[in-house]
Amino acid sequence: MKPTDPSKNAHISSSSAPRKKSIWRPIVLGFIIIALMVLSYVFNLGGRLGELREWILSLGSYGPLVYILIYIVAVVFAIPGSIITILGGVLFGSVVGVVAVSIGSTIGASLAFLISRYVAREAIVQRFESNKKFHRLDQLTKEHGAIIVAITRLLPFFPFNLLNYGFGLTQVPFWTYVFWSWVCMLPGTVLYVVGTDAVVSAISEKRIPWGLIIIFVIILGVITILVNQARKKLKSKEGHQK
Repeated sequence: MKPTDPSKNAHISSSSAPRKKSIWRPIVLGFIIIALMVLSYVFNLGGRLGELREWILSLGSYGPLVYILIYIVAVVFAIPGSIITILGGVLFGSVVGVVAVSIGSTIGASLAFLISRYVAREAIVQRFESNKKFHRLDQLTKEHGAIIVAITRLLPFFPFNLLNYGFGLTQVPFWTYVFWSWVCMLPGTVLYVVGTDAVVSAISEKRIPWGLIIIFVIILGVITILVNQARKKLKSKEGHQK
């Protein structure tokens, strides 16, 4: 009888954990969607969302502008952007929502970068000096430059707010940071806004918006591919660094 290799057992247990997570995520998401649909009929959320959208649209061209300003302030104060992004899909639909969220998130991230680099550098250095993810980000940026901006914007384990202020402490040029942040945040923006618009349309109009669902699935597939490529690229660069 051959003795068992503890390293193999550790590998098996570590590899089985992500599989369990990947199984539970779609189940939890399905329950959330079902709960939202039930609550929408119980509390007439469709009518309320319609009223809110009408009020925003009644502001005319100022509606998206006010939303963009709110988004910028929220990013600067490190409020989670996903909540406001979803709100953009609720208020403006897919096209205007994507444009408004993209502008607000990019300008907000740029202002956070400038604040970190030129205004409150010492305070932010103290805030991040014990943060392992920031030290990892700083080292990768020193070794590999601007491509790290693109990679980290695609990977979910680098928090949005950490990147906004963290990159201001690195040597990445400002316009390089702005461009790659905008480009690599855009797929996620489309996914959130279009997905939200699809759910809102289903609730308010009581029909399945197949066009939006198809776009959502395509973008989800594209993001999955990009994230996998980004992970491989990051592992490769960390391997070279070692």
